[in-house]
Amino acid sequence: MAMSDAEPNLIADLVAANHILCDQGVVDGFGHVSARHDKRPDRFLLARNLAPALVTAADILTFDLAGHTLGGDTQPVYLERFIHSEIYRARPDVMAVVHSHSPSIIPFGVVKDAPLRPIFHMAGFLGAATPIFEIRTVDPESDLLIRDARLGAALASSLGQNPVVLMRGHGATAVGRNVRQAVYRAIYAEINARLQAAAMQLGSVTFLNDAEAKNFTAGIDSQIDRAWNFWKMRAEG
Repeated sequence: MAMSDAEPNLIADLVAANHILCDQGVVDGFGHVSARHDKRPDRFLLARNLAPALVTAADILTFDLAGHTLGGDTQPVYLERFIHSEIYRARPDVMAVVHSHSPSIIPFGVVKDAPLRPIFHMAGFLGAATPIFEIRTVDPESDLLIRDARLGAALASSLGQNPVVLMRGHGATAVGRNVRQAVYRAIYAEINARLQAAAMQLGSVTFLNDAEAKNFTAGIDSQIDRAWNFWKMRAEG
């Protein structure tokens, strides 16, 4: 296997991200997280086809934005790597991508009358509403998986400039300006979905307004390492 020339700390964060997301219940045997290459913006790092909890530094491969592995590596790769490649192509600001089948989020992707919105400050990044990618608009007979660049580009278009996009009947994809922020968003989107569903059973919900969401998000971004270090400690057992 060709070893990546990316910064070792970036690879270490990517490995930790896989373990953290599993420990926090956002991914299980499926799901994946990637990082844009720190030296080559037209490349990204993603593990080989492996359950997230089992990923090590030796499993991290380098891809181009067409979804091809570089360095002559021929190991099996994730089928849905086009989620990552097309988001990096469409969003130069994105430095990390998390794709999951986050269980509490699934219902919000199939019920259009209940948009996922921030119910508490820690999920203020969600903003006014979270977009839903409807794969039927691109392929009415798909298996819901992002199998090629065409579907990846359509997903990236639905994401737009948002931090999270729901995928009807499938899961969600979160992005960030670094691995730690993307992981934070994936985890707290799951928690927000769980809390929102519970609150909706009680009655009318008071969501964060735009100012509250924006103001808290601006502050918490400087504190993500506090959560990251705790999650990492837990995941490392």
